[in-house]
This record gives sequence, structure tokens and C-alpha cells, in this order.
Amino acid sequence: MSAMIEISNAAKIFTMHLQGGVRLSVISNVSLHVNAGECVVLAGPSGAGKSSILKMIFGNYRCDQGRIAVRHDESIIDIATARPQDILRVRRQTIGYVSQFLRAVPRVPAIDVVAEPLVANGIARENARGHATALLRRLNIAERLWALPPSTFSGGEQQRVNIARGFISNMPILLLDEPTASLDAVNRKIVIDLVSEKKTQGVAMVAIIHDDEVRNLIADRVIDVTSFAAAA
Repeated sequence: MSAMIEISNAAKIFTMHLQGGVRLSVISNVSLHVNAGECVVLAGPSGAGKSSILKMIFGNYRCDQGRIAVRHDESIIDIATARPQDILRVRRQTIGYVSQFLRAVPRVPAIDVVAEPLVANGIARENARGHATALLRRLNIAERLWALPPSTFSGGEQQRVNIARGFISNMPILLLDEPTASLDAVNRKIVIDLVSEKKTQGVAMVAIIHDDEVRNLIADRVIDVTSFAAAA
């Protein structure tokens, strides 16, 4: 497989335990690939399954059918069948994720929230903090905030911390779920530049972007996920 991500006939079914175990099929027959240095944007209306696809790639959602093959450490791992410990290893080394909402340990300073992915992979804390400082400054987070926990920040500031945390690592795969949703025009442009730099570095990206202008600037391909809608 030359692609960094190759999904074949994947499906997601939710079981509604509070409604008598009703099974709700959301998406089926998802087949797509993402090459190194490419940004593929998932498009479609709210509820069409875009976030479900990202979460299946990351291993947060179980893939109920099909295959999700990712290139990891010179080998191929099928996320659909991988053991939990293997999925955790893939997350540490191969797949980064920028979600819509920042999830951080309470009371941890913003600079350490951003630096943590590097520290977890063996980078010395001071070096990791240096990289975090550069990203926080680039994303216009005031230096007086770096020692404060992000829970005290505005929504836009939290999102920029989230972006810095996601982009700090040299992961070969990066998943982006509405990274520019809470940002003003200046910071949207910064994120667009960060995505462009990742593409130059050969990173494979899958993104959900509702902003037409941003989508047109970062997407190499746009895939309409309504084609994967499960049959009623």
C-alpha cells in the first residue's frame, strides 16, 4: 500500500441501548485513500458521518465492517482489528488529532499542554517547551497566558492551544476536525499556512472544514460523504 491511509468498505453502526438495542447504521461502504503530502477534506451536511469517519481512523469508534489500514513504523496496521495497545502506540507515533474541543488535564499550564505530545515521545521537557513557545507565539497566544491552564481561556484561545498541541508533533498522519471554527481571519490564515507546511513535509491529512474559503485553500481532494450514507 503506497497510501498512508486506505479505507475499504468501512461501516459504523450505533446500538441505541436506551431504546431497546435498536441498531442505527450511519455510514457504510466507506472507501477512500490519503497519500503522503495530501489533504483530503470530508464534505457533507451535519450528521452525514464526517466525524464518525475521523473517529474510526483514530480508533475512538469501532469500525463495524471493513478495513482501515494505516502506515505505521514501516508496517501496515488495520485499525479496525488492532488491539487496544497497538492503537495507543499508533496514536503516540503516527496519528495526530485536532478535535473541535480542547481536552486537557485541569490546572496544567498551556505551555505544558502543548508540549506534552513531544514529552510523551521522549523529547526533553525544556526542548519540548521551546517548540511549544514558538507555536503559541505564532498562534497569537499572549505570553502572560502560557503559565495558566487553558480552561481559563476564551473559546478561540482554547482552540489555538488545541491547534498548537496537534501541530507540534511530526506525526505522519494528522486528522483535523473543524480546526478553524472559532478563529478570526488572521488566525485562520495561520492555520492554513501550518497545513501547507505539513503537506510540504509529507504529512497525510484528513480534515472536516465547513468554511468554503478555508476548504478551497487546503484541500487537494474533497470527498462528499453523503455517498457513504447507510441505506434507510
